[in-house]
Amino acid sequence: MADRSAIEWTEATWNPTTGCDRISAGCDNCYALTLSKRLKAMGAAKYQSDGDPRTSGPGFGVAIHEADLTVPLRWRQPRVVFVNSMSDLFHARVPLEFVQRVFAVMTATPQHTYQILTKRASRLAKVAPQLAWPSNVWMGVSVEDLSQAHRVDALRSVPAAVRFVSAEPLLGHLAGLDLSGVDWLIAGGESGPRARAPQAGWIQSLRDHCLTAEVAFFFKQWGGRTPKAGGRLLDGRTWDQMPAPDPARAALAA
Repeated sequence: MADRSAIEWTEATWNPTTGCDRISAGCDNCYALTLSKRLKAMGAAKYQSDGDPRTSGPGFGVAIHEADLTVPLRWRQPRVVFVNSMSDLFHARVPLEFVQRVFAVMTATPQHTYQILTKRASRLAKVAPQLAWPSNVWMGVSVEDLSQAHRVDALRSVPAAVRFVSAEPLLGHLAGLDLSGVDWLIAGGESGPRARAPQAGWIQSLRDHCLTAEVAFFFKQWGGRTPKAGGRLLDGRTWDQMPAPDPARAALAA
């Protein structure tokens, strides 16, 4: 958990679970895997479980943190909260009962807005009917290239008041991506020593597609060796659009 976050599209992070496994090309240079290894070496208690070396690594084994469940209950001021910046809430090793408890905390704290992002869209769609969906929960999926467009299809079945797509790291053209039922799209390049640079045309095409589809567009970064190395300007300006909750879905969730 961190009370503040440097991530441009959120304000704070909350990690009731940590750890994950790489499942697609967008995971190849995972920042959380690298950070977990460093935190393990520093002795951080939450990062002492090792994952499978083929898909995970030191400090990145999936772990449940009961003590962190109540953290948002202690925040006095409203926050926009990225849930599990160091994990995936819908990982198969996170029990459904624990996911339900995370949702219960989000329901009990309507002053906060929660953003959840997953690559495990099939499990998300499978368990969504067993979760309460309060109107302050935004649900997103990561789509790094068109081979993962099926994740958006799964997302459309989820009754979240806001549905969003994270095209970061963007590794290919997303021409023709179906944005029906999507409220927000975040695009960005990869960062780190092995960063794979996106083509400008991929980003511009996504922005134009969002404008046509009336989907809020947020350009996070070009990327490079560090997250801020390439800056955030796209065609001479920043793009920081944020979504408005869908009234019909929000009413169903309330």
